[in-house]
Amino acid sequence: MRGRRRDSDLRQKDRGGITCVAIHAHRRGANLIQAFRLAIGTRGQFVSDLLQTPLHPLHLSLGARMVAFAGYEMPVQYTDGVMKEHLHTRRAAGLFDVSHMGQVWIRGGGAAAALEALMPMDVQGLPVGRQRYGLFTNDQGGIEDDLMVANCGDHLYLVVNAACKVKDIAHLRAALEPDLTVTEVTDRALLALQGPQAEAVLKDLNPAVETMRFMDVTDIPLAGVACRISRSGYTGEDGFEISVPGAAAEALARRLLDHPGVAPIGLGARDSLRLEAGLCLYGHDMDDATSPVEAGLAWAIPKVRRTEGARAGGFPGAERILTELTGGSERLRVGLKPQGRAPMREGIQLFASDIAEAPVGRVTSGGFGPSVGHPIAMGLIQGHHTTVYGELRGTRQPLDIVPLPFTPANFKRQ
Repeated sequence: MRGRRRDSDLRQKDRGGITCVAIHAHRRGANLIQAFRLAIGTRGQFVSDLLQTPLHPLHLSLGARMVAFAGYEMPVQYTDGVMKEHLHTRRAAGLFDVSHMGQVWIRGGGAAAALEALMPMDVQGLPVGRQRYGLFTNDQGGIEDDLMVANCGDHLYLVVNAACKVKDIAHLRAALEPDLTVTEVTDRALLALQGPQAEAVLKDLNPAVETMRFMDVTDIPLAGVACRISRSGYTGEDGFEISVPGAAAEALARRLLDHPGVAPIGLGARDSLRLEAGLCLYGHDMDDATSPVEAGLAWAIPKVRRTEGARAGGFPGAERILTELTGGSERLRVGLKPQGRAPMREGIQLFASDIAEAPVGRVTSGGFGPSVGHPIAMGLIQGHHTTVYGELRGTRQPLDIVPLPFTPANFKRQ
């Protein structure tokens, strides 16, 4: 009775739903403090204020620690913890819920040429069944978002970042409609299966995935459900991203998790995996003031859109970006390896020496690399250096500038 009265009293004091979620977590085995931490995101947002993906019940059943991320309640880790999840993905296969990201269809004649006017990418030359990495840029040459663009025959399929999808979709509609139709796909989930065993796992559901190359996109059924699959991901490993109807997402995820080589992976390991792979995170390693050249993403701009190319320029910020492509930029994203064992986190200022007064850059992403066994980081640096110094707990600690990525990519290119 005492417990029931307490539950009732708490519910009366909290009609937003936070206490009900905490009590539910408590009944699943967490103590009350842990339960309320589960029910409140990392930025103090109540769960009742957050969106949920179709896999939310699955995350709770797997004991996930949920946090607020880009307006969603998302799993940051499961019971094994970030380190084991990271290493499992590198060794076998990890399943990620990335349904918070935006899925967009663009339909209509001339869609490829129209989209090219918004980004320094060869959309018109993109073959059917293929996708490419691209960037939305602004008039100052900064990056508004990074995204994937696929040619699906009768429409273009875009996957944009969760934190940017509202502004991205508004940007697309303002620039392309009414001549084209821009549709946000809200009835589908998005799963990522990543790791060296990903192909073996997925081909049990459809052998056709074995013939896919890195950046191929196709529509095929998995376990009797129509899915859109790309051979791509955000870990540096071979793998697939699977767009699936939301109503069928949990059943498909459970089917994949039934495989002994597959484990659920949260946002914590997703971040350490992409950092080891030297991949940018929008809002950290690049933003609306950082150019593609500064971000080390010049490779994403094809020759056809560069100076002397057949369709040179014609995108926002072209003057700055084309100038930097030929003459270089003042800043550049670099790999950093702290000489000590303490990780260097985002925001730490970097100096050319241990006594220099003015910083030459800052750490944009940093942490511990479980696969490499030491701290790793990336930063934006001015000038040419072999070693820089980060201000950590009142002292200058050296970091070596090293090539990216920290772990080699294992994509299937043939």
